[in-house]
Amino acid sequence: MVRRSKDDWAAIALRALAEGGPSAVAVEPLAAAAGATKGSVYWHFPTRDALLAAALELWEREQTDGVIAAIEREGSPRAKLTALFVSVLETRGPHVELALLTAADDPVVAAAVERVTERRLDYVAALFRELGFAAAQARNRAALAYSIYLGHAQLVRSTPHTVDALPKSYLDEAMRMLAHP
Repeated sequence: MVRRSKDDWAAIALRALAEGGPSAVAVEPLAAAAGATKGSVYWHFPTRDALLAAALELWEREQTDGVIAAIEREGSPRAKLTALFVSVLETRGPHVELALLTAADDPVVAAAVERVTERRLDYVAALFRELGFAAAQARNRAALAYSIYLGHAQLVRSTPHTVDALPKSYLDEAMRMLAHP
């Protein structure tokens, strides 16, 4: 039997979360699917909510902090915005955000979603401010950009053929609309 670390279990829970929402983060089925015992999970996490919290922390680290760190390697604010759009709009796997939005009444989920959303909006608004937009206008454009991302993720999940049929100029048009004064 393979020994799994706390991080291994958080990653397993995150995959389940992305595919089936918070209800998919259930100790017994996850352990069975991983060929492990429930005790293996409970060795690292005293409760299912602790496992869920670890999965959410991993999501935040990888898909917010990690993405921002990668984007920060780009040069200009416009290059950063373009790289961010390309990065998030080309993601084809399950989007954790969509799974989480259906469970906004769960306090653990709600806190993570709020924290991540604010962090992402603040970051994108800062990029728009660097492009010369006033603070309120930058925040509005950040919210619009994030809405585009969520809508795109929903299209990828529900009708991937629609996204596949979009011309390559789709991203360019979105960038022109958002970044043009």
